[in-house]
Amino acid sequence: MRYIRILLIVIVLLPVLFSCNSKLNVNANWKDITVVYGLLSQNEDTTFIKITKAFLGEGNALQFAQVPDSSNYPGKLTVKMEGWLGSTLMNTYTFDTITIHTKEKGDSVFYYPIQLVYYCKTGDLNESYTYKLRITHTKTGVIDSASTTLVHHFAYETPDPYLKKAEFLPGKGVSVVYYQAYGGKRYQLVIRVHYLESTAALKDVPKSFDWLVFNDYEVADPTQTTNKITNTFLGDQFYSVMIGNIKIDPNVTSRSVRWVDYILSVASDDLNTYMDVSAPSLSIIQERPSFSNIYNGIGLFSSRYVNELDTVTLSDQTFAAIRSNPDLIKRGF
Repeated sequence: MRYIRILLIVIVLLPVLFSCNSKLNVNANWKDITVVYGLLSQNEDTTFIKITKAFLGEGNALQFAQVPDSSNYPGKLTVKMEGWLGSTLMNTYTFDTITIHTKEKGDSVFYYPIQLVYYCKTGDLNESYTYKLRITHTKTGVIDSASTTLVHHFAYETPDPYLKKAEFLPGKGVSVVYYQAYGGKRYQLVIRVHYLESTAALKDVPKSFDWLVFNDYEVADPTQTTNKITNTFLGDQFYSVMIGNIKIDPNVTSRSVRWVDYILSVASDDLNTYMDVSAPSLSIIQERPSFSNIYNGIGLFSSRYVNELDTVTLSDQTFAAIRSNPDLIKRGF
């Protein structure tokens, strides 16, 4: 009886199995999806927002990405940003479009070097305000929106912002000390090294390179402001990155270090979450969750703050260590 039941089930299912369509259509019906990326910072006088549309079609998506019309809307959208203090509207900013020509090949899979962005001279944004973005589609009246607060200003303790002196010695630790920024979740430190390079044809040509010291330091509570943060790294790294970034060149007659800049960038909680979920997966499961804070669209509207301590001079001991390093001597120092 058991085999008879199995045979009957197979006979019943045969018409269903053979009637299935073998073609798989991966393209869903077209839907207008706005893609928005914008970061606010009160120490920048102009705010740029990238607004495009999602696209999908038959063929190679990488080829579609090279065509501006695939991702750009055909007409100008109405883009406004409002600054609110509680329930009171304090400011309204209207964005216009601008074409920039600085995108380089390899920055992304999309077209280059020209790209269309929305911009506004926002001036000094207020740390006490909540900023609300409204994007109105002229033809349909559909509104996409998002809101964010700002990452607040913070102060350095080391290097001293008044003395502006740094020391990188082999075998010794180097500390950067600063106060936690309200609203800041993730911290990144870049030290920009400035030096002069001379050849027989050109004397004292200014050059520089960026040294990424760390980019993943996170705090537990972004609302704290009294906490003092200390990040420590070895002074040996300074010489390693110099050797890695400055090549031996027989045409160079001399090189000399001038100063360094400390560039400490702080990301908001939303920006940190977006960075976390967008990072490459190191596990066998490659699918990652998506994150967006755009209502009626996808993308990110958030904030960051960049505190740059420039022209930090090096100690005499650091200059002496540079001049005695065999690998740097080969590079003209």
